[in-house]
Amino acid sequence: MSKTSKQVVWVVVGILALAGLLIPKFIPSESNAAVAPTSEGPALLVRTHIIAPRRLEERLATSGTIRADEMVELRSEISGTVAEIFFHEGARVAAGELLVKLDDDELVARRDRAQHRLQLAEFRETRQQDLLAQGLTSQEDYDLAMTQLNVFQAEMRLAEIELEKTEIRAPFRGILGFRYISKGSALTPQTRIATLQVIDRVKIEFSMPERYAGKVHLNDTIRFRVNSSESPFEGTIYAIEPAVDLETRSLRVRARSSNPERVLMPGAFADVELVVNEIEAAITVPAIAVIPELGGKKVFVYENGTSMPRVVETGMRTEDSVQIVRGLSVGDRVIVSGIQQLRPGLAVTLEAPEASL
Repeated sequence: MSKTSKQVVWVVVGILALAGLLIPKFIPSESNAAVAPTSEGPALLVRTHIIAPRRLEERLATSGTIRADEMVELRSEISGTVAEIFFHEGARVAAGELLVKLDDDELVARRDRAQHRLQLAEFRETRQQDLLAQGLTSQEDYDLAMTQLNVFQAEMRLAEIELEKTEIRAPFRGILGFRYISKGSALTPQTRIATLQVIDRVKIEFSMPERYAGKVHLNDTIRFRVNSSESPFEGTIYAIEPAVDLETRSLRVRARSSNPERVLMPGAFADVELVVNEIEAAITVPAIAVIPELGGKKVFVYENGTSMPRVVETGMRTEDSVQIVRGLSVGDRVIVSGIQQLRPGLAVTLEAPEASL
């Protein structure tokens, strides 16, 4: 072997020896790989809600106004001078009770004149009828007497009606408000005398968004509160406006409520609440358990010691819960705590007792 060949052989041997020393440092052995396993931390402690069917009500809160069951501003139908006042402010009056009397001297005189004319016309008609029967007068003369009699009868009725209007009476039973006239006042049909109201029963008038138009019905019950009382009241819907208001896009509704103690005052503000939808056996979860995500919503359920996601479809919402219409079944355990820490397959431990609505 030549000197050059021997040098080449020794170089190759040196390279192989060096490689034998370096390769084990870059290739871990099986024993080294088993030293650092990926260990899981302690299981996350969570609370759950056990799915069970329950009655669910969708409630609408709105504002309204208390109104008298009946209300009228008392006014005179004719002009005249107040002769007598027979009522006191704030008094309860009966239907037909005399409240104000106007001076009627002129109208009494007119009635008396009409009465005298009527008596004369009746005498003439009777005489003409006798003469006609005897053939001593014409049919035309009798018809003229009969026409005059009818005219004077109409004048008499008109005089009596005008005389009745000098007596201003209560149109229905109720409570009177303030008096705005005095004895001797000159009244016209525009002069307000007093206000008469029925408040043993009151009306509650309120509005609701047009989307609820098909969800409110006659005889539905409402609950409402007023500032003058801490106790809630109930009423019954008796009228619904048949058209939506064009300016507010809302539907006007009226309900009635009994008010024997007269606690509810007309004009008062009312906080109104009514049920617009109800489901007898709904599946619901606490609102905090529902996680919105792109394209839908999900919840995490407890399955065999782990948290697993479920895509759900929601329906009605209340203040603290959400209806689930698809994605969960009765008996499922929905996780309601540690929501931000959950991920699919995470080991979890249940708190005791479990939450339930």
